Amino acid sequence: MTAKGATVLLIEDDDALRAGVTQALELEGYAVEAHSEAQTPLRILSPEFAGVVVSDVRLPGMDGIQFFARLRELDPDIPVIFTTAHGDVDMAVEAMKNGAADFFPKPYSVSRLAMSVERALGRRALVLENRKLRAELADQGGPSAFGRSPASRRLEAIVSEVAQTDADLVLRGAPGTGKSALARHIHDKSARADRPFVVVDPAIFANEEADLLLYGRDPSVALSRSGMVERANGGTLVLDAIDNIPRKARARLANLVDTRSFLALGASRPYQVDIRIIAISGANRANAKAKSKATADVVDRLAGVTVPVPSLTDRREDIPDFFRRFVAEFELLLDRAAPPVMEGDWHHLLTHDWPGNLRELRSYAQGFVLGLTRMEPSGPPITGSTSLKDMLAKFERTVLEDALSRASGSIGTVQAELAIPRKTLYDKLARHGLRPGDFRSD
Repeated sequence: MTAKGATVLLIEDDDALRAGVTQALELEGYAVEAHSEAQTPLRILSPEFAGVVVSDVRLPGMDGIQFFARLRELDPDIPVIFTTAHGDVDMAVEAMKNGAADFFPKPYSVSRLAMSVERALGRRALVLENRKLRAELADQGGPSAFGRSPASRRLEAIVSEVAQTDADLVLRGAPGTGKSALARHIHDKSARADRPFVVVDPAIFANEEADLLLYGRDPSVALSRSGMVERANGGTLVLDAIDNIPRKARARLANLVDTRSFLALGASRPYQVDIRIIAISGANRANAKAKSKATADVVDRLAGVTVPVPSLTDRREDIPDFFRRFVAEFELLLDRAAPPVMEGDWHHLLTHDWPGNLRELRSYAQGFVLGLTRMEPSGPPITGSTSLKDMLAKFERTVLEDALSRASGSIGTVQAELAIPRKTLYDKLARHGLRPGDFRSD
């Protein structure tokens, strides 16, 4: 499938050959920017360039190899395809060892060149998408917990409000719903973002020196040592999996919640700390009280805001977006391209109950990128309370989104791929609120 409108930057000093290759590539659907030398394109290229460079090795002034070296300083991932005379083949092979995408000895087949351009464009699109993902992950501290469903929009609205306050919070939701990442997101969006973010895991309490690790030691006893609570001063202290904190540790935590003070080992007076506390609970409120009244007391004493974090089955329409983000994340981490998502894969994604929520979906995405979790075209029966009509509508929207993304918004390409009349395609896009322009890369 041709990436319609994608840019090919052609550098060729032979006027007749440059004109012929330009025309042939334009007939293939590419936008060609042709130059007779390398200095001008070097000045206009940037790390955001989404196209492919096709360059002759022998050029006036700066030759293709020198141009390639300068281009790698600008962005080593911009794909460069070399065309060479017979005597320049060794130079082109050496350039490929240094990262060039391909080379073609003259005379060459423009149709084969176009196929190489198409492959290089796919790799370039993946690089740019991974860079965008990396920037988003750095900004958010992890994949976004928000989507487009009503449940996700409600969660985002609540989080946006509470992040601007200094109120203590209880994040309550089933295991794997992203509560830890959400706690980090709230801290990063708060006035305490540049201050410490300290997480207390229940496993700490199994250590025989748990009190020392948490509350530190006063210098009057021995060499002073700061604990986790003191290190959180000015920032956020997260009490993770608070339902699993041992009974004997709860009284001191409850006092910390009440007074924002703690007594270090050997100290005669308590230390005061300025901390915001976020507790993470995997049980609903009734179950938490039934399981342990002491644990419920610690949560109650926070006197803050309880933020319910929805399970994945409460926001099924977000599954395609979450899955795509996780796949892009693992393509980046594993440095490999994922296989195409087929009908059986989407059927599984949209009908599986996902008891492990986002954590399970993320693991599935990792296996998908590795080629370990592919599904046959026929999937398991649809289960749960969602109607068949709703599931089919979500499946149809997902197929349309994927096709538009692959075609960069080209209606003609989507129509050909899905083999449906143009009017029917437009009707379906309007029904799902999809605009082809939103999927164009330019």
